[in-house]
Amino acid sequence: MDKTYVPKGDIERKWVLIDASDITIGRLATQISAILLGKNKPTYTPGVETGDYVIVVNARHIKATEKRLENEMYYRHSNYPGGLKSINLRHLLDKDPERVIKHAVWGMLPHNKWGRKLLGNMRVYGEAEHPHQMQNPQPVK
Repeated sequence: MDKTYVPKGDIERKWVLIDASDITIGRLATQISAILLGKNKPTYTPGVETGDYVIVVNARHIKATEKRLENEMYYRHSNYPGGLKSINLRHLLDKDPERVIKHAVWGMLPHNKWGRKLLGNMRVYGEAEHPHQMQNPQPVK
């Protein structure tokens, strides 16, 4: 019978910096979700928050094909009749690049309270500047 490992005491959580320039959305989202869940650590336990904090910079400069920039649509609804709004990837990257990354990562996290809490451990910035220098984030390839 296999025993389940449960981490005891304080869990060491680091800050990780990811540069999103010239990386496709899906590959970036899988990398971020694995770090948030803690799957890159030997102390990974399902259902226990062992992941790190993630800072994503240059979200505006992700790589996407010309066809995807035009045809990939993002939707939101105001909860009023006729309140469905849609925007394509090209315009959303200009307007709100953080939303593109958050939407992709949310699709790869558990859709419950734990997943929402993990999504709160991620900070996304459209350009290279970020206000988290004091946390001394370690860059990831």
